[in-house]
Amino acid sequence: MKKTVIAGNWKMNMTRAETKAFFREIAPLVNAKDSCGVVFCVPFTDLAAAVRGARGTGIKIGAQNVHFMEKGAYTGEISAKMLREAGVSYVIVGHSERRQYFGETDETVNLRVKAALAAGLKVILCLGEMRDAREKGITDEVVSMQTKLALRDVTEKQLRSVIIAYEPVWAIGTGLTATPEQADETCGVIRATVASLYGKKAARRLVIQYGGSMNEKNAAELLAQPNVNGGLIGGASLKPAAFAAIVAAANGKN
Repeated sequence: MKKTVIAGNWKMNMTRAETKAFFREIAPLVNAKDSCGVVFCVPFTDLAAAVRGARGTGIKIGAQNVHFMEKGAYTGEISAKMLREAGVSYVIVGHSERRQYFGETDETVNLRVKAALAAGLKVILCLGEMRDAREKGITDEVVSMQTKLALRDVTEKQLRSVIIAYEPVWAIGTGLTATPEQADETCGVIRATVASLYGKKAARRLVIQYGGSMNEKNAAELLAQPNVNGGLIGGASLKPAAFAAIVAAANGKN
């Protein structure tokens, strides 16, 4: 896993036809073979088109969720084995929108993390505080506990396949962004928590992304922070030129 990773989260956007067109446009703009790691996490219906579109580019494809069981009576769910068969390399787990709208808990996040890792997928693990936690001054406690609960029973070897994305929930889709200093400070808390669990070497190796409204205008300043090793990009990941600018900013850090 490369030290800096820029991942796009398309959320519920893009048809298959739009996905094909997107990868035709992004491929010449992003040389992921010789740059920071680049990942696009797309809706399930777009996975096949995205995998085809990314061939030969070095770009990796991820899903936006995964179930924690291998198979069974779970209507509408997708297993890690199914994702592997579809050519997926990464999966987002624990995004704030899954927690807020679909009943995701710290316990189910942990189960999904372990299921994905057991199947050989790399995990982008999302965590972050609500606005009231920030205002009450308990951000550090919240993200530290989320980190510990999400990584419960994950081995140090498995941790090498985990990226943590710090997403201040109050900054997602709101246009608000944590200051570079806030982002670095909280990413530092996450890294310190991982160090307490796995040791300093594992913590130094860990890729921690910032995922709160990073875009082409603020990426360079955010990525310049020592504890920020990439970005989980929402709206800007739907715009090839904007996303390519973020990747260029990340390459400046490498």
